Amino acid sequence: MDKQEKTELTYEYTKRRKYFGQQTLFEDHGPEIIVNIPCNPALYKNYILRNPVHVATENTKSMSEHWVNSVRAEYTTSGMNHVEGGWPKDINMNDPEAAQRYRRKIEKDDAYIHAVMHLGHSMEHNILQNNAIDMYQTYYSELPSIPPVERSSCHTVNVYREPGTRRPVRSLSWQAEGARLASAHADIDFMRNSRSLQFSYIWDIENANAPELVIKPPQPLLDLQYNPRDQHILVGGMSNGQVGCWDMRKGGEPFVVCPPHVAHRDLVRNVLFVHSKTGAEFFSSSPDGVVKWWDIRNMNEPTDSMIIDLVRLASESQSINRALGISALEYESTIPTRFMVGTESGLVIGGNRKGKTPLEKLPSKYEAHLGPVYALQRNPTFLKNFLTVGDWTARVWSEDCRESSILWTYSHQTKLTDGAWNPIRFSLMLITQWDGCLSCWDLLRRRSAPIVTAQLCDEPLLKVRPHEGGQLVACGSSKGTIYLAELSQNLGTADKNDKQLLTHILERENKRERILEARMRELRLKMRQDRDGNQPPAEVDPGVNDRDLEEATAEYMQMVNELRAQQKSL
Repeated sequence: MDKQEKTELTYEYTKRRKYFGQQTLFEDHGPEIIVNIPCNPALYKNYILRNPVHVATENTKSMSEHWVNSVRAEYTTSGMNHVEGGWPKDINMNDPEAAQRYRRKIEKDDAYIHAVMHLGHSMEHNILQNNAIDMYQTYYSELPSIPPVERSSCHTVNVYREPGTRRPVRSLSWQAEGARLASAHADIDFMRNSRSLQFSYIWDIENANAPELVIKPPQPLLDLQYNPRDQHILVGGMSNGQVGCWDMRKGGEPFVVCPPHVAHRDLVRNVLFVHSKTGAEFFSSSPDGVVKWWDIRNMNEPTDSMIIDLVRLASESQSINRALGISALEYESTIPTRFMVGTESGLVIGGNRKGKTPLEKLPSKYEAHLGPVYALQRNPTFLKNFLTVGDWTARVWSEDCRESSILWTYSHQTKLTDGAWNPIRFSLMLITQWDGCLSCWDLLRRRSAPIVTAQLCDEPLLKVRPHEGGQLVACGSSKGTIYLAELSQNLGTADKNDKQLLTHILERENKRERILEARMRELRLKMRQDRDGNQPPAEVDPGVNDRDLEEATAEYMQMVNELRAQQKSL
């Protein structure tokens, strides 16, 4: 196609400028979001802040399980025969003469002498080195190991939430030689009436999604305890005063419940198994002031009972009208006939089941706290010393000092709810608080403040029970949640010298309190004599107790210097 033909296909369009509209002016401008509508600050008061809501979505491919049979591998056994020394095939090793002739022939060879001379120096060096150094010797074995830097900690490892309604945790109990935890839940009002049918649970600590077994009591349970001899049997105390027994193999229904006419007059706060040949005996306590002993094989009536009434005269008999309400119960299997109770008036009373008279039945009394005693437990190693928790303090008592405790914590700003000793590290006290904290007090490390305080939750913690292994601690809250906490290695294990050191501490504090008690008794006697206007029969030397206190101080400083000398020698 020539040039003339191309011009014939061209057509020109024309349009007036006024029909194009307003002139467009282009300029550079940054990005701008034009789809967002800003909030009106004047409308803020009509709305409230909402916590972020997490919605679980799944945007993955559907997967199915497939399997195939791989090709079977075939194995064969093979081996080789080795002839000592690399002897030629024509030489019989069993013939001494043939072997000797061949050895003489090789030793006369120049290459043999050159190889031996070349390898002799390296072999001699290795032999001398082996003689000088014993490769199996352990060096520095006589030096003591340097203890690592202690890092005390406590953190939550699992959380068990009550399904459905959230009711306070009233008691916790670990299964002996097992990984199960029994929790009793009850929600009762001020008049001690339950609102509805309430369940308790058996948890497997490896599964926090759902309880392993649901306990269905006829009335809300305030205490549920495992049998230390039979891991399938549990006993519990209910809000109507009855006690019952459960067998995990038979389900959540109780297999035996005591009749109402022999039950307590008030709710049962504590149940504990006692040491017996059959392992089927336990006892219970209640705010009605009566302690009753039961046998699982016959629950028609209690085997024994005792009224907690402190009579003043030996001629008086115990009366239930004067009985003190019981809030805590303690029993040690190594002391089978003795027990201890904590009362709602702040007293701790020691009992003897085999006592004949009222004074023999309740031989000791301790004014522990200003309010109810929430926790009472003997030290697992030092049985003469026991822990009490009440009002705003936790105290350590000795049976030799009746008038005051030998150790105590400072007064907290929040109420203390429960306490227990660590079964392995016997110097460690575990205390739960109303503000949701778990505090760990170690008497060997620091007595003025807790060694660790962990904030497990925001709601009040009501119960604490350590595992027999020492490092796991279960804590129950007022909203029905159980927090499983793990202690660090140094808080869950005991050193070989801990028992001796704690013995010195308790003996020193016990001696100090006895000196102060003797001094106070003398002062009270003197004040009584001055009030009555009678002359004292004999003049008391005021410096006697001061000298005793000085001797105790000197003995303590001598003990501290000996321990420092031992540490320096190490």
